[in-house]
Amino acid sequence: MTIHHDTQKHLFFTEVDGHTAYIHYEPQGDNTLNILHTVVPEAIGGRGIAGKITEFMLKTAKENNYKIIPSCSYTESYLKRHPEYQDLVAK
Repeated sequence: MTIHHDTQKHLFFTEVDGHTAYIHYEPQGDNTLNILHTVVPEAIGGRGIAGKITEFMLKTAKENNYKIIPSCSYTESYLKRHPEYQDLVAK
């Protein structure tokens, strides 16, 4: 699975079996991303796709010295299960 980051549309996304799964965010200043939604169509659900996109997003944030605001409930719950990314959460 290849995951892409579209900075113009503020999306992290992948295509699986003709369906697009994505994380939508809004930039907050120069180095903070407000994570708004994680969407995986039902047709491709249950394959761990949301987790893979979220991990990619968090690694991208870390590599670029971004902080995140986990407004998305999925992202918030992912962070609880993966405390190694807590340092990315904006205070």
